[in-house]
Amino acid sequence: MIRPTLLSLLACLAFSTVAAQETPWRHGSALLGEPKYPAGFKHFDYVNPQAPKGGLVRFGAQGTFDSFNIVVAGVKGAPEQGLGLVYETLVTPSLDEPSASYGLLAEAFSYPEDYSSVSFRLRPEARWQDGKPVTADDVIYSFEVLKANSPTYAFYYKNVVKAEKTDDREVTFTFDQKGNRELPQIMGQLLVLPKHWWEGTGPDGRKRDVTQTSLEPPLGSGPYRIKSFEAGRNATYERVKDYWGETLNVNVGQYNFDEVRYEYYRDATVLLEAFKGDRIDFRTENSARNWATGYDFPARQQGRVVLEEFPIRASGVMQAFVLNLRRDKFKDPRVRRAFNLAFPFEEINKTIFSGQYERISSYFYGLELASSGLPEGREREILESVKDKVPPQVFTTPYKNPVGDTPETVRANLREADRLLREAGWELKDRRRVNAKGEVLTVELLGSSQNDERVYLPYKASLDRLGIVTSVRIVDDVQYVNRTRSFDFDIISGIWGQSLSPGNEQREFWGSQAAGREGSRNLAGISDPGVDALIDKVIYATDRDDLVAATKALDRVLLAHDYVVPQWTYRKQRTARWDRFSHPETMPRYGAAGFPTIWWYDTAKAAKTGAAR
Repeated sequence: MIRPTLLSLLACLAFSTVAAQETPWRHGSALLGEPKYPAGFKHFDYVNPQAPKGGLVRFGAQGTFDSFNIVVAGVKGAPEQGLGLVYETLVTPSLDEPSASYGLLAEAFSYPEDYSSVSFRLRPEARWQDGKPVTADDVIYSFEVLKANSPTYAFYYKNVVKAEKTDDREVTFTFDQKGNRELPQIMGQLLVLPKHWWEGTGPDGRKRDVTQTSLEPPLGSGPYRIKSFEAGRNATYERVKDYWGETLNVNVGQYNFDEVRYEYYRDATVLLEAFKGDRIDFRTENSARNWATGYDFPARQQGRVVLEEFPIRASGVMQAFVLNLRRDKFKDPRVRRAFNLAFPFEEINKTIFSGQYERISSYFYGLELASSGLPEGREREILESVKDKVPPQVFTTPYKNPVGDTPETVRANLREADRLLREAGWELKDRRRVNAKGEVLTVELLGSSQNDERVYLPYKASLDRLGIVTSVRIVDDVQYVNRTRSFDFDIISGIWGQSLSPGNEQREFWGSQAAGREGSRNLAGISDPGVDALIDKVIYATDRDDLVAATKALDRVLLAHDYVVPQWTYRKQRTARWDRFSHPETMPRYGAAGFPTIWWYDTAKAAKTGAAR
């Protein structure tokens, strides 16, 4: 990875001096434990504070865009990466410690021991790019419009019952519950919008409408502004020379490029060729086939193009075929396990992915949070506390994906899948799976690109061997988004990024309340009391050990239900770049490449590589 409260006015008025001391103002905060950097620190350890400013960096993006308004849900191809340079949040994370935040727009924040609220005190020097100050009214306005117009934000902020101005530069968010340690940090991630600008009039004399798409370059408070654009084709962002926050300790050594440009392409093949033609400076390669064979061209051989991998330590992942539990045919766990047994991962990895991938075996794959073996210690205690709500095998049988690395193991997997399907009431008649009602077991694998089809077709062949009548349907992006939002599918591919400190987002991923809400991330439709109880254990963990144990317990139960068919991952960020850039000697442990934030344009390298075309 996706990704991501203040005291009420009456409480503030009633607080005594002693109470104020119990809720001190903080320069930074860690989700569990104390932050690494003390008050008044000069800069993050992983930046070069003398990094030169200047130069251009060009990115390529697949798709298009028709709006710069990030408030409107479902905006097609919204250039979110670029707009992240225009807008700012109340706090910002560091990249060398897990789940720690430091003040950005807010100089300090405060919350009581029971996490029932959080207050943010804005920096007096924080300014919009038109010179007006960032105000408490802007923060409240942003919270209200985002929650009102975006289903994602509405769910994310659902525990906030009140947002109020408690001083000239102070905003307080009050929650409907206590003990949820993540809520203060969630509110710190609030993207702040300029109220006066959105309630004003545009160059055409019309009043702006925050609920509508717009191609008017937005007003932000961040280090960049939109310089120029062609709708749907490109957008160029220029560094703000009088940026109010340039010397802040959380910004020193960062945002070093004078211009950041995004070019949009409709086709992935053309996008790669644009990089090889020196139209793009940097790209992250997600295709194993491209990584293995797509970069054999002169500039790479000459050393002018550099391929480099950066370890991914800050996030885990579950990527999987999602079986829609809202459909009766997937309600039986034996049927779901049969779909896993039929998945020919080893064949696909060898023939399509050049053997580069490893199979995912956890909802928190790649992190210490992933379960393994049998539960012990604190994890077992947590599972025992919900014993009546979880599958009994979590105590006796470790989860394992089937392995089909030889013809013999493939046949054995299919025989086991056949047995489970028969147990579940799906007999094989005339080479088709039918139930007692005579209904045929049919499934549609739904995708949105030809890359999906490459994987779906081998899976279809394996399912067909079991008598499951399988079709593959590839639709355009708009259809795909609409169908997945309304849960109109049998099987799709889904991906969930996981942080080092999971919390409230788990309700959105697997919680019962999200199962029936259109547009939620609970694509599978999981609605299970045991899962809900364990999500609460994760959210209300009181220390790191408790969090790890609760997350492992949640992982173990999710796996035991066979809700999804796990796919594959690669635990490094593959990057390709034209050799015109440099990065700090010490890279952040949890930042992967960290490009372009902590990098800079290297004129000496650029002279050797050649000027951008």
